[in-house]
Amino acid sequence: MNYKFFAGKRIFVTGHTGFKGSWLCMWLHLASAEVTGYALDPPTDPSLYNLCKVGELVNSVVGDVRDSQKLAAAISAASPDIVIHMAAQPLVRDSYNIPVETYATNVMGTVNLLEAVRNCSTVKAVVNVTTDKCYENREWAWGYRENEPMGGYDPYSSSKGCAELVTAAYRNSFFNPKQYEKHGVAIATARAGNVIGGGDWAAERLIPDCVCALLKGNDIVIRNPHAIRPWQHVLEPLSGYLLLAQNLYQHGSHYASGWNFGPGEDDARPVEWIVQKMCAAWGNGAAYKLDGGVHPHEAHYLKLDCSKARGELGWQPKWNLQTAIDRIIDWTLAYRDKRPMREVCLAQIQDYICS
Repeated sequence: MNYKFFAGKRIFVTGHTGFKGSWLCMWLHLASAEVTGYALDPPTDPSLYNLCKVGELVNSVVGDVRDSQKLAAAISAASPDIVIHMAAQPLVRDSYNIPVETYATNVMGTVNLLEAVRNCSTVKAVVNVTTDKCYENREWAWGYRENEPMGGYDPYSSSKGCAELVTAAYRNSFFNPKQYEKHGVAIATARAGNVIGGGDWAAERLIPDCVCALLKGNDIVIRNPHAIRPWQHVLEPLSGYLLLAQNLYQHGSHYASGWNFGPGEDDARPVEWIVQKMCAAWGNGAAYKLDGGVHPHEAHYLKLDCSKARGELGWQPKWNLQTAIDRIIDWTLAYRDKRPMREVCLAQIQDYICS
């Protein structure tokens, strides 16, 4: 990736107050991009966005992607070159409690975003971030490829499959790659695995649960110890999104499709393995226990085939899972010691770029 490409580029990021959005905005700031963010207030307290004062680095617009008029006005005012759409209701377990809000945000929010793009002449590239859970999960032992059927057992996964279908329909109908010379807009989707990293405080997610327990000196409680996921540090998929955005902008229609950004084969690991490594890295007698209660359905086995991104984009993961865990522990210790967290994050980004 040529990071100089982003210098001076106008980037519109939805969901910029969230965990991934905050990391992305700091990375884009480091690359000297002009960023406009559009999102609700940070979803957690504490939040990475507030800790790192990300609002000082971007033009921040507080808004809901379900508000089509406000979203369209914000995109029009920003006149972006590139749009990266990450705003979402991102939690499987929450989607059982608020299914209507989940579909309204993840599906109609995508519709509203693409409608706004249709009416903004400056946009040349759009990356719609979905999830590995958009695939119809058949509990296969091999990774899902980009041409596998969309699906989803729970409302969250299903809504992201729907967002993929919406994006494909808009691409075919209004931004068809065969007519790229006419409209000049390239749209792609990005599907990442289970993203982990410092600064995630989302409720009922593995790493935040681990971090909170470690900081308090409590045992970590885990629900599905044998569930296998494609774990990856947050900087891994973000590097994929940025590389994809660059190629969409520079080369257009050839890259206008779906893309997987997942970890290496050895980093699809069970929940219990992750927790054991977290405890070992933290030390101080850190331990865990199992929660024997009844929990909503979640897939047991899921991983991605990233051959397409490796072969056509030249993208590949840099940090293995042990490195990712070590970086999370480093980040958490810095947070515990009240260090300036923006500096910590920017240092980790620089470390990733140079690795």
